[in-house]
Amino acid sequence: MQVNKFKKIVIKLGSSTVIDKKGKFKSAWVQSLIKDIKSLKKNIEVIVVSSGAIALGQNFLKIKKKKIKIEMSQAIAAVGQIHLSEEFRKNFNKQKLKTAQILVSLDDTEQRRRALNIRRTFENLFKIKAVPIVNENDTTATSEIKYGDNDRLAARVAQIVNADALILLSNVNGLYDNKKKLIKSVDTISDEILNLANKDISNYGSGGMITKIEAAKICMNAGCLMYIANGNIKYPITNMKKNKVYTCFKPKISTLDARKKWIVSSLISSGKIQVDKGAEKALKNGKSLLAIGIIKIDGSFSKGDNILILNENNDELARGLSSFSSKELIKIIGKRSKEIEKILGYPSKSEVVHIDDMVRI
Repeated sequence: MQVNKFKKIVIKLGSSTVIDKKGKFKSAWVQSLIKDIKSLKKNIEVIVVSSGAIALGQNFLKIKKKKIKIEMSQAIAAVGQIHLSEEFRKNFNKQKLKTAQILVSLDDTEQRRRALNIRRTFENLFKIKAVPIVNENDTTATSEIKYGDNDRLAARVAQIVNADALILLSNVNGLYDNKKKLIKSVDTISDEILNLANKDISNYGSGGMITKIEAAKICMNAGCLMYIANGNIKYPITNMKKNKVYTCFKPKISTLDARKKWIVSSLISSGKIQVDKGAEKALKNGKSLLAIGIIKIDGSFSKGDNILILNENNDELARGLSSFSSKELIKIIGKRSKEIEKILGYPSKSEVVHIDDMVRI
């Protein structure tokens, strides 16, 4: 791992790496990580994404149930988040490092304007030499609008701030093959890789290897390296550099600008548009999507929403921002561009999804 070449990294801490089996904060391990971060901060901007608020809240409130209704978990998270941020503040302060707390929801990253606001906040925190500590805003998240795991949240943060690498510190060394051999590097998320991901979760965590693979997809599309490494070892970053025990997911060579990276890395889509073979060919040749090539529309969405474009076999072709709402599109399916204004009764764009607002998958 060539850390010296990085300018910006995101380190994600799983619940089991910061919270022990008794529900207590692992101060000694965290201190070792902070010393690693302090050495990195001479040349690198570091963001920490940490789980653990609900686990700490449960311990403080003496709640031992594993299955808790979302309304109660929101309240527990509100209690635990205070303890989590205070523990980080105390431990970072021992190394004379400033910290800042950022709570992020799925909506914050999936809406372009809010994502840009997040990026500006990070940039300003770097200017004042503070280490951002990020967690999902569990107190307001619902089951429908929720990351549910911090692996994908960390990947989305890495994409938004244009990080060079995301390091997922977990309770495993990385991804193993069917013969229990550690896979050193992954260039493509193939069906074989997906099949290797198991669904086991830790005592406190909400994600397993599945969510880490999904995080890797986001990073690879964004041109960002992603590592899965063992977070149960003290001085985990130093250990990674020295022993090289991890799985590295290598990014695709990306020529996409920041806006298109955000589009392709989106975790949700408001709807789907199915197109005919003519439109499919046009998209593959770098053309915009026109109404005349649309066969079917699924979902309810507004102008500017992120939508998926599918071919006649329901294979994903592209992801992009719609220039029309679903209600408008229903009226103009299969129509020529010059007919749109007359049908809708007002001027509009001729492209349903402009090539500048689209990324082929």
